[in-house]
Amino acid sequence: MRLATWNVNSVKARLPRLLDWLAGTEPDVVCLQETKCPDGAFPVAEVGDLGYTVASHSDGRWNGVAILSRIGLSDVTVGFPGEPGFPEPEARAIAATCDGVRVWSVYVPNGRTPDDPHYAYKLAWLAALRDALDAELTDGTALAVCGDFNVAPTDDDVWDPALFATSTHVTPAERAALAALRDLGLVDVVPTPMKGPHPFTYWDYRAGMFHQNKGMRIDLVYASAPFARTVRSAYVDREARKGRSPSDHAPIVVDASPTPSVETF
Repeated sequence: MRLATWNVNSVKARLPRLLDWLAGTEPDVVCLQETKCPDGAFPVAEVGDLGYTVASHSDGRWNGVAILSRIGLSDVTVGFPGEPGFPEPEARAIAATCDGVRVWSVYVPNGRTPDDPHYAYKLAWLAALRDALDAELTDGTALAVCGDFNVAPTDDDVWDPALFATSTHVTPAERAALAALRDLGLVDVVPTPMKGPHPFTYWDYRAGMFHQNKGMRIDLVYASAPFARTVRSAYVDREARKGRSPSDHAPIVVDASPTPSVETF
């Protein structure tokens, strides 16, 4: 299975790039975030021409998540029990079973600033996500939760930690929320960076941040042990961040096989 996750930052604005990328990379399953496209307007026909079935969860111009699969798409669920809202639940999580693997696509709230109500919402959302994943994880469950977590797990995942000392994405509480997910037995599948020592996945559009590689690793793949053991390789596809009108995120591509790999993450 080739599994990918990508905050596409508007599926309609990025559609030509998305279609070219799908055709060239040939992932079996793709988790998308920030689709910003109502479910009825999702380009189902266009991705269908490439062999993908779509499950989408979006309510308009903000947020939105989707799963594209060419190896089966069943048991689709949107949101999760106990999911908090701001004030109502938003389109931030979708899950489906693809060829025996339970796949989640998530777009975690940004948090804005540590003293903003959105930050408390972010922490509550992550805590509820943990409970939802805990309910799905049993011995032998092959599961991957993928997406834009809006948290850099460590200081090595930020190009200059000092610049973020009073910001979200790096606070102890946010990182503790990620650690609580890993405590469920989930493994952080850290991709190969393809440039430099850090596997950054996000670069601000401003001031040439991408070309200077001043980024963050906030897009993650957390896998249950049964799935993580099958991972053969993972990489950040920096090429997808280049060129005209890219997303500000790059995809992560994970290759797994039914035979457990000797490589561990």
